[in-house]
Amino acid sequence: MPFGLSNAPSTFQAAMNDIFHPALRQFVLVFFDDILIYSKTLSEHYSHLQQVFDTLAHHRYFAKFSKCVFGVSEISYLGHVISKMGVSTDLEKITAIQNWPTPLSITALRGFLGLTGYYRRFVRNYAQLAAPLTDMLQHTRTFTWSPTAQTAFEVLKAAMTSLPTLILPDFTAVFDVTTDALDIGVGGVLS
Repeated sequence: MPFGLSNAPSTFQAAMNDIFHPALRQFVLVFFDDILIYSKTLSEHYSHLQQVFDTLAHHRYFAKFSKCVFGVSEISYLGHVISKMGVSTDLEKITAIQNWPTPLSITALRGFLGLTGYYRRFVRNYAQLAAPLTDMLQHTRTFTWSPTAQTAFEVLKAAMTSLPTLILPDFTAVFDVTTDALDIGVGGVLS
């Protein structure tokens, strides 16, 4: 597929989803050319690797060995660190948030909210904390950084410093769902 075409990424993603369909979310996750293979045991992992390699070969796709990592118990994937403990945020991204300068334009504010919003599921009451900043996106005629915006910016940055590791659910257990709704957002916690 020629690169540079506007639909090339979505076409490639659709092709990857199609060829890995039987294994998706069973032991494979695919994001463009990033293939994550996960297993409970080492012997199961060897079997899963073989299935993925066979699928790639059958469809004439190839993996570059120098870009592959095998048999690790922790991996950074799409801005998250995934391990047997659960899913946590990538420290590099959190450092970028901590070092983010005060936004001087709507574009800079959108960038900040885009990065923090990517990790919103780790932050309790994210919508409420970010509301003064997201409200500013509605009024794009003039950009005025107020003391309220500065406080919200600092509070949101502080909230990003002590994020939890989200554990993987135990589907043999009973789940409690706690929800809350405000005028500015809806939240829920699965415990």
